[in-house]
Amino acid sequence: MVHNRLSVFRAERGLSRKDIAEKVGVNPQTIGYLERGDYAPSVELALKLSALFEVPVEQLFSLKPFAPLSKILREPES
Repeated sequence: MVHNRLSVFRAERGLSRKDIAEKVGVNPQTIGYLERGDYAPSVELALKLSALFEVPVEQLFSLKPFAPLSKILREPES
């Protein structure tokens, strides 16, 4: 399973699934499938999404579950 933070980045930018889909050339349903973890993106789609959000692909997708943001925010900076 491929885990992602797509919904977090989408909400942060105030974008709809349709907005994202149009920008990367897929159906809005595909974005929903990705967000729910029902679909793993192709390399091309993962790279397009990471470029759209201007983050490394590893910040958007992972083979391991991401730590909850609440935990990350509680951790002191090094």
